[in-house]
Amino acid sequence: MTTITNVAVALVAVLHFGFLILEMFLWTRPLGLRTFGTTPDFARATKALAANQGLYNGFVATGLGWGLALGDAGTSIKIFFLGCVVVAGVFGGFTASRKILWAQALPGAVALALVLLA
Repeated sequence: MTTITNVAVALVAVLHFGFLILEMFLWTRPLGLRTFGTTPDFARATKALAANQGLYNGFVATGLGWGLALGDAGTSIKIFFLGCVVVAGVFGGFTASRKILWAQALPGAVALALVLLA
């Protein structure tokens, strides 16, 4: 169970590192525009906001990595950061795009449930 739990947490961390890359570096590029369904004008106007979002996603990914690196001592850290992922994912799912529920909240909730059960 511990291996499955850690893999789930690591996958959520990798997802958030990917969000960092998309939001900080690819926001105005074709992949970023396609991923987020934005126009070039909107992307240029919101580039700084997206970079800020990406930075926060990097903090989440780093926090989850920190929790994993600490092993059993990192359980509370993993719970905290996964809780942040779920809350942000639910909020984004209701305020920005339903896709966020599936791409962020669901993986975070599954990993959180596994951490709590482990």
